[in-house]
Amino acid sequence: MTHFFSTIFKNYIQQQASCLIIFFGMMSLHGQTEESGKFSNFFFTPEILLGKTMEANTDFPKTTLQKGLFLNFGTQKRDSNLHWVRVLGFPKTGLSLGITEFGNIEKIGIAYSVMPFAEFDLFKKKTDRWSLHLGFGAGYIDTKYDPEMNPNNLAVTTSINWSYKSFLYYRISKGELYNWRLGLGYAHFSNGHTRLPNQGLNSFLISASLVIGKDFYAQPVQDIDKLGIRNRIKEYYFETRGGIGQNVLSRVFNTKKEVFSMALSGGTIVNRTFKFGGGVYYRFYEHYYDYIKEGGQLVQEQRTNYRNHPYRYATNIGLFGSAELLLGHVGVEFNLGVNIYKPFYKFDWQLSQGFYQNGTYLKLGELDDYYKLKKIISSRMGLRYYLLNTAKALQHNFFLGAHINANLGQADFSELSLGYVYRFTTKRKSKTKS
Repeated sequence: MTHFFSTIFKNYIQQQASCLIIFFGMMSLHGQTEESGKFSNFFFTPEILLGKTMEANTDFPKTTLQKGLFLNFGTQKRDSNLHWVRVLGFPKTGLSLGITEFGNIEKIGIAYSVMPFAEFDLFKKKTDRWSLHLGFGAGYIDTKYDPEMNPNNLAVTTSINWSYKSFLYYRISKGELYNWRLGLGYAHFSNGHTRLPNQGLNSFLISASLVIGKDFYAQPVQDIDKLGIRNRIKEYYFETRGGIGQNVLSRVFNTKKEVFSMALSGGTIVNRTFKFGGGVYYRFYEHYYDYIKEGGQLVQEQRTNYRNHPYRYATNIGLFGSAELLLGHVGVEFNLGVNIYKPFYKFDWQLSQGFYQNGTYLKLGELDDYYKLKKIISSRMGLRYYLLNTAKALQHNFFLGAHINANLGQADFSELSLGYVYRFTTKRKSKTKS
């Protein structure tokens, strides 16, 4: 029965991960209209990208010029009573749809991506030409690693992958309905350690894009005080979450198994937009448990006592700090943590970084300084969708999350989570006008 439900979940998470990202994206377009103010601009931006796909491994397939086409749909509010809109200086939010040809259709293929995005104006006191674009979502790649037909492409092994895009834009023209701009940026695709090999696809790009819509650059931004941000609002919160994710142990143990997680945290929310906190997390790795329970080779050779308590040694406990940007119903979150207890990671590293042939390990991963850092430092990045608009500062709220967890930046497992947030009494601190 346990295997039956595990199989159902595995199929479900594979099919629904991309749908969840699309859902978040639609909310970034639609959800932010709640309580909107007097003025909101819709824009549409076709974008052409050119660049270079970086080599993911030794003997990686040769590539020519990378080419891409993106269509960005979004809004920008210039006079709104949404608190986060004013605090962040009227950012643009929306959904980005893209097609990327990596420069080798036969061996690397084409990616079709969907990414919610936010775009922020830079250096606004001096110029209105610079902006920063950040997108995070999912991508389907039609060509992947195959040990016989495509053995030199170790970048991706799954069709569905996480996708990330960051760009710096410079506007070169100003018009009432059309604005041309140039961009310089970076793009990344990887599967979040749900199957190996997973070196990831990294690209450096330039772009040209045309912003089609009413000229929101030329419209004056009202003074912040006139929009009502005279006080600094500070709130305290407590939250709890539980999650279930998937990963693989190594290229030999390459079947997806579950990672179960729980976390408790608390902190402050500043101006109903910036959320800072810290807490403790607990994780249980099914791969670790099974390897210990079945008496894996490294356990037999190095830690036979693990077999007496497989559950204990398959767990992970740590502390973390968190930062989250609250955009109405959507939250963009980043955590940085310290693993206090993760005893099995030594074997994880030796297996995942080792060299094998015909299913047999010829060399284990070295326990060097890099390993020691990765054993200690954890990180977590992803998106949340809140049931209730965070700008309303309601006492009770619930969220659904999609995250990628990592060891010092290297993917550990992909995760779906459910959580609850409780907000305490609001405190306001008046700002003194000069």
